[in-house]
Amino acid sequence: MMDLQDKYGRDFKTLRVSLLSTCNLGCVYCTMGTEEEITTDRKPQTPAAVFLRHIRKLHEQLDLKTIRFTGGEPLLYRELPEVIAGVRAMGIEDIKMTSNAFLLDRLAPALKDAGLQYINVSLDAMDSDSFFAMTRRKQLQRTLKGIETALACGLDIKLNAVMMKGKNDDQVLPLLEYAFKHNIRIRFLEVMAMGHLFGHANDYKLSQDEILDIIATRYSFNRLERKTSSTANYWQTDEGHVFGIIANDTEPFCMDCNRLRLDAEGNIYGCLSTNKAIALSGDETDAQLQQKLQMAMAQKQDMQFTGSEMSMLHIGG
Repeated sequence: MMDLQDKYGRDFKTLRVSLLSTCNLGCVYCTMGTEEEITTDRKPQTPAAVFLRHIRKLHEQLDLKTIRFTGGEPLLYRELPEVIAGVRAMGIEDIKMTSNAFLLDRLAPALKDAGLQYINVSLDAMDSDSFFAMTRRKQLQRTLKGIETALACGLDIKLNAVMMKGKNDDQVLPLLEYAFKHNIRIRFLEVMAMGHLFGHANDYKLSQDEILDIIATRYSFNRLERKTSSTANYWQTDEGHVFGIIANDTEPFCMDCNRLRLDAEGNIYGCLSTNKAIALSGDETDAQLQQKLQMAMAQKQDMQFTGSEMSMLHIGG
């Protein structure tokens, strides 16, 4: 097993696996592609056996603690229960997913049985018009039904809400109230400078301080201690509810990031702030894989996320 650390003591213990580059939503912070570009499979889906071979070899080198499946939209991946069960069989028990929950109502029980434990659900508005402005879809209730079905199945749910000025900045309190009502932890995200927003994210950024100012109009809260490698800062209200903010721009968390990314084409990335893919064949010797992991480690930013022209649709959140 490889002792892979950079000069800041960072390592790779979390692997984010982008299963495919298509989605059934068209969220404006992710892509501004056409309907066909977003929803059409342009390539055959990578077989679960291929993903599992890559994950197994990476796990042998890194002793991975967490796997998170992303997309595109991972619920569109046809072998999702099989790939989850395969990871669980490797002894990696912390298995998570990021999803828009559109298909979660019918898939949640099978995913729970396969070994999935946690789902981060993207929910950017509680108002139908704002939901459409963010996702280019009108079926807010379908997402809410997916969330509530997953909760009933015993899955641990967190909400992720990307906040954009002029789009959904009036939704902070409605989202917070929904999360508190259902006893779900919510994290608000500063918009990321990825894809078509690279170089333009500040036009839409609702900062951590601005989000806190909105919440303070209704709640009193205190900051909690940040956990090592956490992407979010957390606060607790006087009533005991907890919410978070992922402030990738105004309070970056690069200093102890432990995430490695694997895309659907078998490429690894050490950081979202790079377009340089490091291709895996699946047949590398230990020495060859270690060299590629060192290359991925060298991609990690010193302290500040800088963004990339790579679309979030391709590499996941």
